[in-house]
Amino acid sequence: MITIETFVHILDLGGTFVFAISGAIAAVNRRLDIFGILVLSFVAGNFGGIGRDLLIGAVPPAALTDGRYLLVSVLAGLITFFSYAGVDRLRSPVLLFDAVGLSFFAVAGAQKAIEFGLSPVMSALLGMLTGIGGGMTRDVLLAEIPQVLRSDLYAVAALAGASTVVVGHMLGLSYGVSALAGGTLCFGLRYMAIRRGWHLPVAHLSARRRAETNSSDDKRER
Repeated sequence: MITIETFVHILDLGGTFVFAISGAIAAVNRRLDIFGILVLSFVAGNFGGIGRDLLIGAVPPAALTDGRYLLVSVLAGLITFFSYAGVDRLRSPVLLFDAVGLSFFAVAGAQKAIEFGLSPVMSALLGMLTGIGGGMTRDVLLAEIPQVLRSDLYAVAALAGASTVVVGHMLGLSYGVSALAGGTLCFGLRYMAIRRGWHLPVAHLSARRRAETNSSDDKRER
């Protein structure tokens, strides 16, 4: 019978792999060389988990002591480098792999926080942070606005998945059931955000846009 600790570890490695692929795809799209691709694979696949472990005191982080994390990241980068044409056939590959990784990390991060004795609210927030950390670092290194700061559902999806695990734990459900439900919810929200354009409310007109609009109006009046 598989233990909760082993199951969390499997989810952690699974999230590392798919996030590493998303990082490698983004690197290929930016025309990085093979070293840059491997670096971005490791960053995208592991920085969420590293941040989580540092915050809960699980030091040194698992990604830096367990060689399987590095191996999985390098493998994902090499697969993408040599088989990019096949990976790229997927619709919106970066976003889809990112959604899967987000789901894995959100439910695994929440459970690990619970095991370290954090409160339900903090466990859910740490699960969200685990999910968004790697993607945020990837986007920052590529000089892009992190997806978590954009209008589509990203951090909200991770928080929903992590919260499902926390609620399941409070109700006495097995981790397998709550992780499956939380992961499905997280991926479903991200997928629908990608396909249907679901997003959080945004300001209709930014300060910069208002200034540009006012400047245009002044020019017309003249």
